[in-house]
Amino acid sequence: MSEQSVNETAKKESTSVTASPPVELDAELVLEPIPEQPQDPNKVAIEDRLPEEIDLADPELYFNRELSHLQFNARVLEQAMDENHPILNRLMFLCIFSSNMDEFFEIRVAGLKSQLEYSREKNGPDGMHPKKVLSLISEHAHKLVRRQYRILNDIIFPKLANENVKFIRRSVWNEKQAAWVKRYFRDNVLPIISPIGLDPAHPFPRLANKTFNFVVELEGRDAFGRENGLAIVPAPSSLPRLVKLPDDVCDGGDNLVFLSSIIHAHAGQLFPGMTVKGCFQFRLTRNADLEVDSDDIGVDLAGALRTELQSRHYGSSVRLEIADNCPDHIVDSLLKQFDLEQQDLYCIDGPVNLSRLMAVLELVDRPDLMYPPFSPGLPKKLASSGGLFEAIRQQDYLLMHPFESFSPVIDFLSEAAKDPSVVAIRQTLYRTGARSPIANALVEAARNGKEVTVVIELRARFDEAENLALASRLQDAGAIVVYGVVRHKTHAKMILIVRREGTNLTRYVHLGTGNYHAGNARLYTDYSFMTCNKDIGEDVHRVFQQLTGMSKELKVKKLLHAPFTLRDRLLEMIDKEAQNALKGEPSRIIIKVNSLTEQRLVQSLYKASQAGVKIDLIIRGICTLRPGIKGISSNIRVRSIIGRFLEHTRVYYFFNDRNPQVYLSSADGMDRNLNNRIEVAFPLQDYKQTRRVKKELEYYLSDNTQSWILQSDGSYQLSKPRKGEYRSAQRALLSELADNTRSS
Repeated sequence: MSEQSVNETAKKESTSVTASPPVELDAELVLEPIPEQPQDPNKVAIEDRLPEEIDLADPELYFNRELSHLQFNARVLEQAMDENHPILNRLMFLCIFSSNMDEFFEIRVAGLKSQLEYSREKNGPDGMHPKKVLSLISEHAHKLVRRQYRILNDIIFPKLANENVKFIRRSVWNEKQAAWVKRYFRDNVLPIISPIGLDPAHPFPRLANKTFNFVVELEGRDAFGRENGLAIVPAPSSLPRLVKLPDDVCDGGDNLVFLSSIIHAHAGQLFPGMTVKGCFQFRLTRNADLEVDSDDIGVDLAGALRTELQSRHYGSSVRLEIADNCPDHIVDSLLKQFDLEQQDLYCIDGPVNLSRLMAVLELVDRPDLMYPPFSPGLPKKLASSGGLFEAIRQQDYLLMHPFESFSPVIDFLSEAAKDPSVVAIRQTLYRTGARSPIANALVEAARNGKEVTVVIELRARFDEAENLALASRLQDAGAIVVYGVVRHKTHAKMILIVRREGTNLTRYVHLGTGNYHAGNARLYTDYSFMTCNKDIGEDVHRVFQQLTGMSKELKVKKLLHAPFTLRDRLLEMIDKEAQNALKGEPSRIIIKVNSLTEQRLVQSLYKASQAGVKIDLIIRGICTLRPGIKGISSNIRVRSIIGRFLEHTRVYYFFNDRNPQVYLSSADGMDRNLNNRIEVAFPLQDYKQTRRVKKELEYYLSDNTQSWILQSDGSYQLSKPRKGEYRSAQRALLSELADNTRSS
């Protein structure tokens, strides 16, 4: 989740964070509309045009991708206002928002700035110029950040104080606390901190991305006669950003102090004989998008990536966060130093990085302030079978995490690693730890003499270093490791196990919508599918052939395979629903993905809506499609579900002449997924499983407590249930699937 620290200023430290009634913020939030491009006043509004006059590529029909992304972050932030969440979970949502915003600036804002810097401006389908987008991002991001700190200071901190979890500002330390903090600074901070005075012999230090720093204003001459007046104090990354005070210096409860308070209180000791006029924390965000030029990789992608990783921490500057009481002349100096403009400046009333507040969960043992734990469910036959291979031979299994256990996926590999009948294992890995249970099973399998081949996507953003370590560990164990296809990220989630049974070789397959990461499987909603279906096994084998070898496009029977067949088959299935609707036949489309931006997919949905197809889109994050436009998208409803778990399942449902087709996939409805990645979508062929997924989709469509409805102007409105009519998809799935041994 990243770093943190709190902004404590002299003008605010006269007030401590104590128990008090929370301040009310907006009772009803309507997330702001996405601004449109200024239109020609002589141009007829798109709602007033005849169908034959409408160009489905018209920019008026598309929301801006980056602004839609920012709106998703806003919906995450609003979870901190939801009193249905326990208070520590509400704090977690503030931390997640902070982490999301970091990535948004590191990647999306940085990308827009790069377009302008290198004169590579490219308007998206919405027609908005990158410079205009950056201006609007700044306007909306500043509003969100101000709201974030109001929620923290006016609601979260007071509510935690009411629960005897207190963040103690230095202005209210008692004598014992001050003495303890002084010893802590002397023993743990002073020996490793390195203040840097600024003068011609001490140029401004090169600060890494998102590191926590102080700018200190000094008065006086030092021993060498220098009196430049400014110094930089980088806070060592090895130091915790939150420190828990011992019980013997407090009056009960959990009492926490910020590293910023500790350094601020003793800044004078860093500059003996000088007068500290001010000490102000700040943090710089840099471009963190790795740019590995495929033409320059040669034969060593891993080597090129290792080289690029070294420079990630020192990309171009994109954002400056600083204490809101820092004098203007210092702020201006830092902006000039980092080549930033006023719109890149965020003056904050609190921690410069809330992400590090996640440490509270480790420092404070208060399970009563969090969601209670639950036991994921497990189908009865999987729980009682004599082994997974025997169980999967008898039937296919569909699991929905985290409501159902991820352990069968781990056991699938663990059993294969030990089973003398297993001769080969192939797997794709996108995000998983180098020491994870999945990695351990693959290492064991390789050491046991199995033919283990692993396709690792090294370029999984922000997991590159971990994936390089995983690749090295697997290679050391004797596994064959390949890195997929240079110009196409491998995002498909597949395991193929080949087992000798009598005189035959049988293929067992796992396909998923999410990553092979046991931790994420407790936080993300995802489907897992386990089968030994002959056609699917053959299809997965052929996809691996393409990934590990070299071949022309191979025909597959059941799977849809990006970048070859997935997009076009989706368009065909959408068009089929449209044709049925035009003939007066029943039609229906439900799509649940993380994001929807691919223009041809959006246009196909517009055409289906015009034909009369009822379309429900459950889009967690970015959505560039504009619903509710008369004559174009009036049959399309778009909702976003934000709750306790991160919605991550990708489902494509088509009514298909009363014979429903359901595909589960690793792919979102984005250009990168459908056209520039290795993805798979797999069909559910069992009627009971198809019916089950449809039922679970209906839970999301009837959700009226955690669903945000996208309006035609780009705003999102939170659903509001009537009294006694509360429906939550995630709660329903917990009740139905978790801690419940079922027959199938």
